[in-house]
Amino acid sequence: MFELVFSDKAKEQLSDIKRNLALLKRFKAITKALHFLRENPKHPSLHTHIFHSALGPNGEKLFEAYAESNTPGAYRILFCYGQDGKSILIVSVIPHP
Repeated sequence: MFELVFSDKAKEQLSDIKRNLALLKRFKAITKALHFLRENPKHPSLHTHIFHSALGPNGEKLFEAYAESNTPGAYRILFCYGQDGKSILIVSVIPHP
C-alpha cells in the first residue's frame, strides 16, 4: 500500500470540488479512485498511463489515472511516484479537457 501525499495545488483543487454541492458525485468518484490508487496504482478502473504532456515537479514521469470515465469533463488524477517507492505524490486533480 502506498502513502498518498498531496501537493498544495491538489489539496486546493480537492477542497474546491468538495465544497461545490453540484460536484458531490464527482468528489465521491475521486475519493474512490484515490483509494484504488493507494491500494494498487495499476487497478484496471484507473486506466493508469504516462501523462506525456508534462513532467512531475522534479522532472520525473507524471502519470494520469481516471477518477471517472465516459463522462463529459471526467476528472483525472495526475501523480508521480515518490523516490522512496512507498509514496505517491498527487500533483493535480483536474477535469479532462
